[in-house]
Amino acid sequence: MIAFGPLDVDLSSAPLTEPNRVRVLLNLSKAAIYSPASNGAASASAVALLPQMGPAEIAEANRRLKLIRAYQAREPLGDTVPARSVRRWLQRYRQAEALRGDGYLGLLPRFHDCGNRNSKLPEKTQALMSQIIGTDYETIKQKRKFHAYGMLIRACETEGIAAPSYKTFSAAINRLLQGDLVFKRRGRRAAYQLEPPYLELLLTTPRHGDRPLHICHADHTELDLEIVCSSTGRNLGRPWWTILIDAFSRRLLAFFLSFDPPSYRSCMMVLRECVRRHGRLPQILVVDGGKEFESIYFETLLARYECTKKTRPPAKPRFGSVCERLFGTSTQLIYSLAGNTQITKNVRQVTTSVNPKNHAVWTLEFLYSRLCAWAYEFYDTTMHPALGQSPRDCFTLGLQRSGNRPHRQIQYDDEFCMMTLPTTAKGTALVNCGKGVKINHLHYWSTVFRDPAVECTRVPVRYDPYDAGTAYAYVGNRWVSCYSEHFSSFRGRSEREMMIAAAELRKRSQDHSREFQMTARRLAGFVASAEAEESLLIQRLQDAAARNIRLAKEDSASEFWQDIASPRDRESLPQSETTLQPVMAPAVFTPPPELYEEY
Repeated sequence: MIAFGPLDVDLSSAPLTEPNRVRVLLNLSKAAIYSPASNGAASASAVALLPQMGPAEIAEANRRLKLIRAYQAREPLGDTVPARSVRRWLQRYRQAEALRGDGYLGLLPRFHDCGNRNSKLPEKTQALMSQIIGTDYETIKQKRKFHAYGMLIRACETEGIAAPSYKTFSAAINRLLQGDLVFKRRGRRAAYQLEPPYLELLLTTPRHGDRPLHICHADHTELDLEIVCSSTGRNLGRPWWTILIDAFSRRLLAFFLSFDPPSYRSCMMVLRECVRRHGRLPQILVVDGGKEFESIYFETLLARYECTKKTRPPAKPRFGSVCERLFGTSTQLIYSLAGNTQITKNVRQVTTSVNPKNHAVWTLEFLYSRLCAWAYEFYDTTMHPALGQSPRDCFTLGLQRSGNRPHRQIQYDDEFCMMTLPTTAKGTALVNCGKGVKINHLHYWSTVFRDPAVECTRVPVRYDPYDAGTAYAYVGNRWVSCYSEHFSSFRGRSEREMMIAAAELRKRSQDHSREFQMTARRLAGFVASAEAEESLLIQRLQDAAARNIRLAKEDSASEFWQDIASPRDRESLPQSETTLQPVMAPAVFTPPPELYEEY
């Protein structure tokens, strides 16, 4: 009716998203009846003058008005106030009443205009002080004020001008804009804490939207809780929690729990859970700059269902304050569970008796159930301090006022579930003969893999995080279903059971692969050390064999020269030379030349 004319609305007075302020009329000309009329009691000068008056000025004006009324009633004024002063105030009162329409303005003392408030320092000193502050104090060195003041004193002595006091110098620094000062001294991230908050995303869009499911935030965090395997009791580490929260009502629309680090797979699963619970996707999805939000499948899902993605600026956590606030609120549950990792923040205090890994008792299944009860019941029905009501009530009331928008409804069917299926890190898998494709450490088989044209080729694959027994491969220009050995185990299970079991199965397979790599690395190191020992032993044996051969040759040479030498010659030789040594014999005994001829 507003669009086609039967009703008139003054769009300049209030936005349509605030129904308690919007005035709907049959005729726009009647709007003047409801507009506040000006009675002319206060002029423009009065409006400009009154905000400048502080409590002291207003109290003084009230005192003067009381004395004027007492003077007009011929009551005694006392000895503290001369009658002449009261008559001067009365004159100012009448002048202001005649000129401005308000005599009270003539009684305001205006203390801020009293005295000479101009600086007494010479202009050269002021310019030099500003220069020193800009070049010596506003730097990343972060000098203290006293050190910069010392540079100012030396500069003033060099220039031959008067130096200001340290108090004046400090006051000049304190008058600077603290945000710009911190930016120049400590960088943009430190100065971000001093930036003013953004009350609106655009001039016409509130920062949290104007209705439910208008603006939603998605983010991840690693829970401070150690998880154990439901079947073996082995520690599986800390899970990751992905949430989707409505900015308007602060309602937690959906969450996803997994051992996988932040990835677009978690983002797609949380959107899938949102459609399952509420039948809709948000109009605007606010995410951070992570790579998990840039996948082709994730972009396709948002484009298919007309969901606009907005990326928060880097290093500015206030844009995601809605998620960060909820992460902090969730610690009231997490820190009350056995195996929480609060104590690990002080590593020096962690011992075997208090190590959270030794006290972990929660499985992924029970933690998921407890988080569902906390998020969808306790938090959802507790009054939020920023709303004045519970998130559920705010969400329901917002839908009643803004409409349910049935054209935005999404059917939770096989087509939508197929759109939300993620892929692996590589995106493709190798078709092995007789085994099929390997996805997340599990083998999946389909009859189409028997085609010789498909064997030993890489095909695009997608898997269902809620069902470890089924996966999909793109073969022959279509997606075909593939089944694993766990298909019979997961058949007939609920979606929640399959999600928990699939998450634990993937984590167990990852741990096994990691342990296999560690075992292989240790084995390789051991073999390398054994091979090095073998090489050393072989070298030692070779050196020993060469030494024995050399000694044998030297012994043979010594016996030869002893046999061919005559007794007379041996007797003529010194005693030390007649006894031939095995090694040094060739160097000690030198036969005469005639022996060579005889030999």
